[in-house]
Amino acid sequence: MRIEFTKMQGLGNDFIIIDNRQYALTFQQLQILAKKVCTRRFSVGSDGLMALENSNDSTDFRMRFFNADGSVGEMCGNGARCIARYAYINKIAGKKMTFKTTAGIVSGEIINDRLVGVLLNLPEFIELRRIVSLHQNEYPISYIELGSPGLPHVVIEHKGLKDTDDTSLTELAIALRYHEAFPKGANINFYEIGKDSAVTVRTYERGVEDFTLACGTGSASVALALFLREELSNNIIRINVPGGSLDVAIGMSDGKVEKLQLIGDTNMIAEGIILDE
Repeated sequence: MRIEFTKMQGLGNDFIIIDNRQYALTFQQLQILAKKVCTRRFSVGSDGLMALENSNDSTDFRMRFFNADGSVGEMCGNGARCIARYAYINKIAGKKMTFKTTAGIVSGEIINDRLVGVLLNLPEFIELRRIVSLHQNEYPISYIELGSPGLPHVVIEHKGLKDTDDTSLTELAIALRYHEAFPKGANINFYEIGKDSAVTVRTYERGVEDFTLACGTGSASVALALFLREELSNNIIRINVPGGSLDVAIGMSDGKVEKLQLIGDTNMIAEGIILDE
């Protein structure tokens, strides 16, 4: 089978997108495909595979997301921004759209050319202050799950993050990612607040099992935790990740989160055909 694909990236978080309305690949076939085509050097290579499918309700389409290891991702913020632009360019949806994900319905908007915003699934579980014991050390964290089923994120401060390389963080990241305190596993988001109130974030993503250049839901979880803990007061928080910068807009009503919007650039990289070999 020859499969047409588009490769996109949002802040260095890269994805292979296919229009599965043409191929009707099953869930299991998509899992196998993701594991094969996301493998760098041996195939196209990416952080994940997204399949656009028809929706069975009033939304414009359905987004299925698979991590590079073939596991299912409940949602991906940068992936959602990319597939929103893909849908608009291919006349599947207008400038404003809604689409289904495993974690719930997402609203997307083409703000200006490559600039795309998505309203993320709201948090179903928030634990702002928690202590996790590891190797006889105690780490203060926040734990947030976005959507239902929840996409799990750990938020942990790391002083001097800007000057710290990923390799020195990997051991701690892996230990937290598989910690028994998080039955589903978790994405591990290290952060540091700068003097200008911009936040540096580095994320170790489950499924990818490595640090990535950006994680949209991870960035949003960090911004939300800092806002709710009143460490930052602006309701639009600038997040700096290795792949660039994005903004997280937060809206509250009666003490509850009613808006969590991720805004940033998207880029079309390539279009091509995946061959059987």
